[in-house]
Amino acid sequence: MKKHFAVFVFVLLLLGLCVPPGFAQAAGTVKGVCKDSEGKPIADAVVVWANQDNGQKYTLKTNKKGEYFSLGIAPGTYTVTLYRSADDVKANKEVLHFGKVPVSLDEKELNFDMKKEAEEQAKGTGLTPEQIKQMQESQEKAKKENNTVKALNEKIGTASAAMKNGDFDTAISTLTEATQMDATRDILWAQLADAYRGSAAKQTDTAEKKKRLEEASTDYGKAIDIKQKAVDAGAKKPEDAKQLAAYYNNLGEAAAKSGKVADAVKAYNQAAQVNPEGAAGYYYNAGAVLTNAGKVDDAIAAFDKCIAADPTRADAYYQKGVNLIGKATLQGDKMVAPAGTAEAFNKYLELQPAGPYADVAKQMLASIGASVETGFGTKKKAAVKK
Repeated sequence: MKKHFAVFVFVLLLLGLCVPPGFAQAAGTVKGVCKDSEGKPIADAVVVWANQDNGQKYTLKTNKKGEYFSLGIAPGTYTVTLYRSADDVKANKEVLHFGKVPVSLDEKELNFDMKKEAEEQAKGTGLTPEQIKQMQESQEKAKKENNTVKALNEKIGTASAAMKNGDFDTAISTLTEATQMDATRDILWAQLADAYRGSAAKQTDTAEKKKRLEEASTDYGKAIDIKQKAVDAGAKKPEDAKQLAAYYNNLGEAAAKSGKVADAVKAYNQAAQVNPEGAAGYYYNAGAVLTNAGKVDDAIAAFDKCIAADPTRADAYYQKGVNLIGKATLQGDKMVAPAGTAEAFNKYLELQPAGPYADVAKQMLASIGASVETGFGTKKKAAVKK
């Protein structure tokens, strides 16, 4: 019995050693290289191999050379998709995909070459050699544009940091280089103008200060022209109006500091027309410039526009009152102010009873013999009938 048992075990061992290959786990290997439209490797990209038969997916990531590799891919027919990143996978934003890619037990190489694909696509759609040339030139132009934008952004960053530290001369030289690289961008001229305007305040020489303010005004003008043409030529964006109005507002400030009152007021009015949402602030700036220039009537009109645009702007009422009281006359020992003076100061006190001008507003009211109306502008409650 022992002998027969040993033979039986030996036979089982032999059967185990002769298991057919079909019972073993069979898998293939995939690899490839991913390159962009410039022929550069796409690092940290994601390549998804999706089995069309059973839906099984293998997610692979490229290295710095744009390479991917994986063992253990089950044989079958696959859809292979390239994504720029894992976030793009979630958003289903693919770069390119291949369908019906066979995988066997052998090694399968599948490369993604965007430049080559673009050329093949152009040929496949029946483009002429001239059209292909135009497409290539367009791609080259896009590449050049990307490089230019990158270089300009670096200069803008350098200039912004310099201005933040009060080094306006470095900002001016950096931004001047940027405008020489590309003179068609409004943001470059606007920031160069900001640098000149900021540097003017640090000048002790009157002539140099005037020169820098004039340069600022000229550059703001260039930024406005470029931006306006862009707006007129294409679809308007929500931020265009605010950006253009900001250029006009800064132009107004530069003109005001140069003593050019009319130019400043014109710029502020243009800002208000371009961006009505911010009109109150622009009209207020115009009123301030006119007040400082002693143009009382024009200042009052500007503050009225400010109040019309924003009836809750307290300081506009105060400044209007200041200009009105400047027109007051003496009749004997009594100061008589124009109509609306007391109302302006009281409205300010209503909106800001503890505001920075509250005490002065009360003094102004006292000087013209007017009382402080703490309930100014409020309707009286009707008497309750009994």
